[in-house]
Amino acid sequence: MFDKQSLKRIAAPLFALVLVACASGSMPGAPQQSAARGEAMAAAANPHAVDAAIEILNAGGSAVDAAIAAELVLGLVEPQSSGIGGGGFLLNYDASSERITGYDGREIAPAGARPDMFLDARGRPMPFLDAQASGRSIGTPLVIAMLKLAHDDHGRLPWARLFEPAIRLAEEGFEISPRLAGFIAVAGERMRLRADFEARAYFFDRQGRPLPAGVVLRNPAYAATLRAIAEQGPRALSEGPIAEAMVAAARRNPRAGTLTLDDLRAAQARRFEPLCGAYRVYRVCSTNAPASGNALIAMLGLYERARPHPEGAQSADDWSAFLWASRLAYADRDYYMADDTVVPVPTTELIAPDYLDARAMLIDVAHAPAQVNPGTPPGIGDLFDRWGRAVSDDAGTTHVVIVDAWGNAVSMTATVESLFGSQRMTNGFLLNNQLTDFAFEPNLNGRPVANAVAPGKRPRSSMVPAIVLDRNGDLELVVGSPGGSAIIGYTARTTIGILDWNLPVQESINYGNATARTADIATEITRLPPGIADALTARGWHLQQTSLGEVSGIQAIRVRPDRTLEGGADPRREGTVGRIAPQQAPTPNSSRASR
Repeated sequence: MFDKQSLKRIAAPLFALVLVACASGSMPGAPQQSAARGEAMAAAANPHAVDAAIEILNAGGSAVDAAIAAELVLGLVEPQSSGIGGGGFLLNYDASSERITGYDGREIAPAGARPDMFLDARGRPMPFLDAQASGRSIGTPLVIAMLKLAHDDHGRLPWARLFEPAIRLAEEGFEISPRLAGFIAVAGERMRLRADFEARAYFFDRQGRPLPAGVVLRNPAYAATLRAIAEQGPRALSEGPIAEAMVAAARRNPRAGTLTLDDLRAAQARRFEPLCGAYRVYRVCSTNAPASGNALIAMLGLYERARPHPEGAQSADDWSAFLWASRLAYADRDYYMADDTVVPVPTTELIAPDYLDARAMLIDVAHAPAQVNPGTPPGIGDLFDRWGRAVSDDAGTTHVVIVDAWGNAVSMTATVESLFGSQRMTNGFLLNNQLTDFAFEPNLNGRPVANAVAPGKRPRSSMVPAIVLDRNGDLELVVGSPGGSAIIGYTARTTIGILDWNLPVQESINYGNATARTADIATEITRLPPGIADALTARGWHLQQTSLGEVSGIQAIRVRPDRTLEGGADPRREGTVGRIAPQQAPTPNSSRASR
């Protein structure tokens, strides 16, 4: 836990990267900061969600309140990405105490889950689409429990008030956006073959045709579910008729899962200490295991070591250093990261300054690497030298950033995993397929896989919502993205663009992404600065133009030196930025939200 005075006393070397425990959470009832920073801002992947956040901020809500309202709307208007049947991670910055608290709503495998449940009769991994559209892929949804936990700590408005925008929109209806219509069309044949009846009836007309953009879609069942959660809290999803319907959907054939009411009751969201590290004069905080915050911190730390004096977005050396840092960080992440409550994970060792110093010595910006292997941090012995390597994604995902009138901030990533989750729907919402984020094969090359399926285990995640503080402990940047395993690279590249390349927030978001997880670099070549792609190719990097599939959805808000806010939303999706000017900001209220 670091407050402002502590940060001033600790003189971290400029290039050192050290692990710190940023926060264990502020106490409920802590006083809010004055309205001196009256400007507020919200950015999300859909205009309806931003409207909901701004409505709540105007009503005197906190950043957490606004994030909850936004996510409830996102689950309605972009159900392919997130929703109450999924999970997520949330970071909250409390301006009065300058503390960051992490909230973990990652789904958990049922007690009946088995390491071989994604293998076919011959012991081979089943086709991903079969695994996705199945009951076996469904983990215990915990996003609502996570949001309630954060609201108990940092909410200002009553819990039920936050549900009003989404309930209103579900009952009145919303026009299907071009992006949602496109995904319904793309997934059409697969969903007709694999999705359950409720999902098919919701996304297709009576002739089986995918609903097009512009059609007004109403979801009274979702509104009824939200009313139950508004009244009962997370209990509405762990017992009673909605919970029973979730279990029934998960246990239906084909490929029935093992989810039970006991699993729903046993699963709990939790607070966690964010993982933080020094980056130049800043401190970057993100998620802990089983998510990939240490990969983000390592990526930034390796880039800093390779480019102590970066030249900017027009520099091929800077881009090459970023690709190198990505390859090294991803190699470690894919090998080691898993649920640290079940298997040992060298979280701190992978971002220790000496280890990053040694890994950075491999970087040669003039040449692409022939091969990149995971490293072995000193001092860990043989405990971790036993994993088989496996990869996984969070493809159907969204991100929200909020700064409220008191300077509090939220960075939240939420997901149902793949597009439309498990394609099993009940009570107006889709259930996740999060368990396909586990490795399908429990053993590789004669070694166990760290991210193998196990009862009560949380699958590895790429989600890295991030909050950056300046040298005094004040809020500097709130950033994050969806996008599968590329989330880490998207977030790192945008952060570098803003803090190192001095790009405006929106311009940094707009720049081309290059995801260097393997030797073939998925690249938005047409969005790179002129000449960069050719220069990287000449150095041996294998750039491959990205397809029209999963793309970033970066949202970011920066606090400028004059304390004004600068926001940006990813044009690759349908995101927008909403702003409340200082004179419109609500007057601080010392009373706490009703629970």
